Order: sequence, then structure tokens, then C-alpha cells
Amino acid sequence: MIARLRSEEGFTLVEALVSVAILTLALVVFLSGLSTGVLSSNQSDRLSTAHELARSQMEYTKELAYQAAPSSYPTVTPPTGYGVTAAASAIAEGDGDVQLVTVQVTKDGSTVYTLEGYKVNR
Repeated sequence: MIARLRSEEGFTLVEALVSVAILTLALVVFLSGLSTGVLSSNQSDRLSTAHELARSQMEYTKELAYQAAPSSYPTVTPPTGYGVTAAASAIAEGDGDVQLVTVQVTKDGSTVYTLEGYKVNR
């Protein structure tokens, strides 16, 4: 019986090391998934903000007085880090009272979202 116990010496240490390795692997997988989720959430938040900002700018531009194209319209006040431009251009071979309005939203200098719509001189 004593010989049998001596033959199993060290198995507890090996079992402990294997269980720690498995737990470490599970923790690494969990943290990498959490990191990916945070990055995805940040990207989604940025796109959602840019989309709503572009829609607000388009509605604001449509409410303003008509300016002959090419021109740029005043912009809404964007959140910190964002920029908005609203440019109007004439439509080729089209009615002079209809123009294409392009709203561009930038975040830290790079374009995030672009929205196009039409403005009519009424």
C-alpha cells in the first residue's frame, strides 16, 4: 500500500498545473471576446452618432432658404470630435430649382458617413 502511494507522488502537482493552464486559456478566450465586443460597440456608437448627425443636418438644410448651387449651407453644432459639412451642387441637365445636397460627417478628420438628398426652391 505504501508503494502504491509513493508511485502517485507528484500527480497532484501535475493535476494542479493542468487545471491552472485550462483556467488561464479560458480566461484569455473570455478577455479577447470582451475586447472584441467593446471595439464593436465603439464602432457602432460612432456610426450611429454620425448617421443621426447627418439626418439632423439634412433636415436643417432643407429648412434654410434656397441658395443657388454650388454653395454650402450653415451646419448644426456637432458633438466634440465630429465635423459636418453640407454642400449643394446643381443637377446636370436638370431643373435649376432642384439641387443635390451632400452632407458629410467626419470624426477626428476621417469621413464616417455621407448622406445625399435633394433641396427644392419653393
